[in-house]
Amino acid sequence: MAWALLLAAGVLEVVWVVFMRFSDGFTRLWPSIGVITAGGASLVLAAQAIRVLPIGTAYAVWTGIGAAGAALVGMLIFGESHNAIRVISLVLVIVGLIGLKLGGSHG
Repeated sequence: MAWALLLAAGVLEVVWVVFMRFSDGFTRLWPSIGVITAGGASLVLAAQAIRVLPIGTAYAVWTGIGAAGAALVGMLIFGESHNAIRVISLVLVIVGLIGLKLGGSHG
């Protein structure tokens, strides 16, 4: 269950970053509310997961999902560069997250 909470927290990391992009520096109300809501929910879910999982593993996975997800969204939706080095680096981040999960023991 803790891993599912952490996955949801990571996905919400991506959501709040996308809302931040649309908030135009927090000058647009609804995207700004989306940042605060998704960010807060992400923190709450991560805090619940960290009650069970090793903190270093949980934090790395949580932020890694957010970083990798934001990079993917940037490439797929916002037209950011998707050259070979970026894609390979992203794959390495994902492989690292999987490794942390497999070596993370309980939860």
